[in-house]
Amino acid sequence: MSGLPGAGTCPGLGETSDLKSPLGAKFREPLTEARFQQLFGDAEPEPELPAEPRGSRPCGRWARWARRAGARSGSGAGRLLRARLPPLRWLPRYRWRAWLLGDAVAGVTVGIVHVPQGMAFALLTSVPPVFGLYTSFFPVLIYTLLGTGRHLSTGTFAVLSLMTGSAVERLVPEPLGGNLSAIGREELDAQRVGAAAALAFASGALMLGMFALQLGVLSTFLSEPVVKALTSGAALHVLVSQLPSLLGLPLPRQIGCFALFKTLAAVLTALPRSSPAELTISALSLALLVPVKELNVRFRDRLPTPIPGEIVMVLLASVLCFTSSLDTRYNVQIVGLLPGGFPQPHLPNLAELPRILADSLPIALVAFAVSASLASIYADKYSYTIDSNQELLAHGVSNLISSLFSCFPNSATLATTSLLVDAGGNTQLAGLFSCIVVLSVLLWLGPFFYYLPKAVLACINISSMRQMFFQMQELPQLWRISRMDFAVWMVTWVAVVILSVDLGLAVGVVFSMMTVVCRTQRVQCLALGLAEGTELYRPLRESHKLRKARGLCVLSYPAPLYFGTRGQFRRSLEWQLGLGEAGKEAPKADGPPDAAAEPVRVVVLDCSGITFADAAGAREVVQLASRCRDAGIHLLLAQCHASVLGTLTQAGLLDRVTPEQLFVSVQDAAAHALERLELLVQRLAQCGSDPVIWSAEGPSSMCVGSGLTSYN
Repeated sequence: MSGLPGAGTCPGLGETSDLKSPLGAKFREPLTEARFQQLFGDAEPEPELPAEPRGSRPCGRWARWARRAGARSGSGAGRLLRARLPPLRWLPRYRWRAWLLGDAVAGVTVGIVHVPQGMAFALLTSVPPVFGLYTSFFPVLIYTLLGTGRHLSTGTFAVLSLMTGSAVERLVPEPLGGNLSAIGREELDAQRVGAAAALAFASGALMLGMFALQLGVLSTFLSEPVVKALTSGAALHVLVSQLPSLLGLPLPRQIGCFALFKTLAAVLTALPRSSPAELTISALSLALLVPVKELNVRFRDRLPTPIPGEIVMVLLASVLCFTSSLDTRYNVQIVGLLPGGFPQPHLPNLAELPRILADSLPIALVAFAVSASLASIYADKYSYTIDSNQELLAHGVSNLISSLFSCFPNSATLATTSLLVDAGGNTQLAGLFSCIVVLSVLLWLGPFFYYLPKAVLACINISSMRQMFFQMQELPQLWRISRMDFAVWMVTWVAVVILSVDLGLAVGVVFSMMTVVCRTQRVQCLALGLAEGTELYRPLRESHKLRKARGLCVLSYPAPLYFGTRGQFRRSLEWQLGLGEAGKEAPKADGPPDAAAEPVRVVVLDCSGITFADAAGAREVVQLASRCRDAGIHLLLAQCHASVLGTLTQAGLLDRVTPEQLFVSVQDAAAHALERLELLVQRLAQCGSDPVIWSAEGPSSMCVGSGLTSYN
């Protein structure tokens, strides 16, 4: 809070000023808002376009818009095209010699991981594995053309797959008997694929609607503690949901609230019936995958490219199952035939949209929030910017179009994004190389995965959760930084684990918003004092060396003023100024004892911390002005934001105060008050200690037996 340079000497530490030298040297007169506008004027008006003949010119704002649009039509279309197709911006500046090799290596590495991970996450979605490959191809290709995140890797994501799988299981449940023929199994899978594609279509449509309304800012409502707690809790759901596949137990999938505990109870009950062969395969797979993941993390700076542990495990398990005939001898569940090529594009069943809308909304929010936060992290790290609304368009189109090819909901993924960066990826071009790898599997290499045990895919699902589980290591640091954010993290995590992912997300967002509201309602008015030797006003509680002038009270309210805080604002002001019942309950403790006993003649309200005010808050300020006037206290408002001042004016503030009571800074308002108080004290000393009465025009006093009747 800076203002008038110069300050007087303080009478002593912890003492109140006698106003003999309130501010010392003065370089300018105090400025009111009205005087400031007179001196510096309003914003420059927008230059008018050249006049046109009256008969050929439309009238009004539509005419001005039409002329501006016509003047810029040549360049406007090009700017729009470059904004909506980011490759038109970054491809001409692409450094082919420096970046191409890194993008190629990173893209191939990510593509190799996409193959087993896509099939594994398809099992989480309750659809056949090949549809995970489709989801690892089409969304990646579309995001390469529309996305702004240079280091973002899209495709299948465990959290979305888990949420989609729960919705699919509810929409298309398993028959009670569970014993389906081959034809019955195909029909069930087809219905589930249709439901998953409809979820992708609906979530994509929702994101496109958000893009049309320019709602990219909504990603900020999913705070970092909420997103991290959500992904950590979902990782635990993934781990528990894969236990039946690890143990070879044909158990139905549990959905809804308490699904995690229901699954654990079912696994423990059926544990004696587990398959030794699949349990052995799972143990060996985890024994290979977990150490490889750890090596990739610890030696990421030394390795030229991360070790593709998933694809090595897939190849070894497929060869072992084929040579040992594990599928026939020990009834090990295998992937089976992967259809070659692509499915015929068709529109999902739109009749299902009303049933899936409630599931599509949290899927769309999680997809966009995770993608936007990941893109922002790497954009800050590598010094470029992303467009949140363009990201909405990219992910919306990606989900919408890929749903026509029977893909399930997709987004950016934590594991493959980190892998792409570690492998040396530089731009979105790496996505094309990733698509080439997945395409080769879809067209030619699919038969090699026929004997792949599903238990290996379950192990890949679990090992891919490593990064999400390790987010819990940040909790001690979060406790030290902000205990409120720690509470948000824990509440969200507990809700996700106990209830479900979508309900946990709702609980986390609501609780996070409640903490923001609670923080604004706990704010107190701060009494300010002048720092010795400066022109700065700081809270009196911060130091005993701050001056508080007799008769002057400088207050600051550092919070928005709206219907939820108006009561706290009123009580704080009453307590500080001695107005009403609240002001009589306790003495003021912010200032020195002498200052606490001194009646307040002038109050300066610092409004710089009031970022916005609604109608209820504005009326509270107007009522405060009336009460101060009735109590003989002169109210000065300082440093009001333009929008706040406009709201106060519309609420009738200028009917209670004059423009001369509105100042551009706290220092200007305090300097004005101190000058008037000092002059008033000098005049009152000549005629006795008559009471001071403040009117709208300024202080006035009646001195008996003297010629002094008023002072302005």
